[in-house]
Amino acid sequence: MAKDPNKRLGTCVTPEGRFVYGIHRPAFRVANLRRDDPARQLGLSPEGASVDNRPNLPDGDVDEPAADWIYEVANPLPFRGATFIVKRWADQRARSPEAIRLPPAPEVSLSRTVAQWTDAPGAVEKLQARVFETLPMPLRLALAATSSDPRDLVRLARGCCRFVEVDGVPVGLAYETDANGGLRPAVEDRELFETLANNPALPDIYKEVMVLRPGVQGANEITADWHGPDGRTRIYEYLRRNSYIPWGHYAANMAEECVRYRIADITAADITGLRHLYYQRTFVRLAEQAGIPVDARRRPLAVSELESLRRRVLAAVSQRPLPFDVTLWGWNFGYDFSPSGYRLHGSHQQVHQQYALVPGAVDTAPHSRAQAFRPYACGDLVRRFLREYRRETGRGFFECYIEAIDTNRRMDGRSDGEHRLVVYSDEHVMLFVPKAQTSQWELQLLALRPAGNILEADADLRRSLDRAILVAVKVLGALGARMITCIEYAKRFSDSDTDQHLLYAFLPKLPESPGAFTEAQLRWISGHYPEDFAAACRSQLAAVLGETGPPEG
Repeated sequence: MAKDPNKRLGTCVTPEGRFVYGIHRPAFRVANLRRDDPARQLGLSPEGASVDNRPNLPDGDVDEPAADWIYEVANPLPFRGATFIVKRWADQRARSPEAIRLPPAPEVSLSRTVAQWTDAPGAVEKLQARVFETLPMPLRLALAATSSDPRDLVRLARGCCRFVEVDGVPVGLAYETDANGGLRPAVEDRELFETLANNPALPDIYKEVMVLRPGVQGANEITADWHGPDGRTRIYEYLRRNSYIPWGHYAANMAEECVRYRIADITAADITGLRHLYYQRTFVRLAEQAGIPVDARRRPLAVSELESLRRRVLAAVSQRPLPFDVTLWGWNFGYDFSPSGYRLHGSHQQVHQQYALVPGAVDTAPHSRAQAFRPYACGDLVRRFLREYRRETGRGFFECYIEAIDTNRRMDGRSDGEHRLVVYSDEHVMLFVPKAQTSQWELQLLALRPAGNILEADADLRRSLDRAILVAVKVLGALGARMITCIEYAKRFSDSDTDQHLLYAFLPKLPESPGAFTEAQLRWISGHYPEDFAAACRSQLAAVLGETGPPEG
């Protein structure tokens, strides 16, 4: 059995079901190699005394007897790197975990600001029009992303595309002929157009005609839909034929009358529908590969039909491998675009679920000596590590991981603070804060029994996963998260090992954590203890559970 799993395996989870991590207590001496003394006055104190840069110009060597402590936590899954927690920052947040949250976006209205510039009768409208006409493009993008005033957004929209209107109300877009003789929407600035269309404050009719109405984003076929039993939820499944994901993928987006631009607007029926489309498409595609007839055309499968089909496909897969061997699933919520032209999150629409199947093997390049190439799937990284962990320790990784979460102790060693990492759980799943967060607000969702992919997940487990996904995004949204990515780590269908558990990672983007050279090395910086973030999440749980209600089956 491995005595030092961090050294041997690169994980923080020991075979005894505990977490291990390091503590840096820096103390050092630095040789002074500076030649010049660029002394400068920096300004004046409140009393009028000079403030200069003498502290920057020591005469001799520099001694640091006790720099900030840093906790270093190897990720439980070592291919995800390591997290570094600054003790001083985390200690400050530990005094009030409930303060771990983002402030709401401020109210912004250029129209209202300009209206304050003149009192002349009839001059406000002309002045507003002039300002918007002459606004530089970076400022237009900033306003499109941040304005909370529908008047601002409508003005910008009318300046970046042409609408077909009836009595001043848009009913569609004007189209123009492209270079290939086809038709495309007459959009002058695509980045401005998409940023406006993703602003929650844009009137819904503009959202509909710009991006939500089926077909407005291209000729992607609608291959399935889902209608909630309450009549208030409709979701389209679009086929993306020529996709950046080889062999195409599917995108499930809310219908035009179901505007979900805020996390608070998402319902249990929405999550049920989005996930049903994912399960349905996956099971139907696998059934087709296995030669299992599916008695459904132009209608969705009922939950009971879906479960029956899953069992038949699972039995078939146990007999022979199928050409497409693993799922790819992800979800982006939120959108942003910087004034300098950098897209900060998903490509379009606030709720954008994508899923596909990845083949087990494809041809290699003609000059290659290999006979087959295995396409990448992120769940393979988990599988590889699980085998190594069992070989080195004699125990299953997820067994140890769940035990470590259950017996967790605070990272700073205090006995008077929160020690739990679990945010929400039922008999099938656990939503928790990982000991080593790769996003400062990362949450993970884990199946509590071996079920490495959705084909191995029965109806009860799928229902619990759906419920926990809703809880996760609602909790993060209640803390102020506005952009969240969720990914699934899934086992290959052909893998006969039975100790892999479905794992989901929820990765919010925070304003001060855009990612730079540190993150490119898989070194993740955090300013709070994971136990305190778990407490902050749990503080929102009662309200979230009361708001979501029971999941729809």
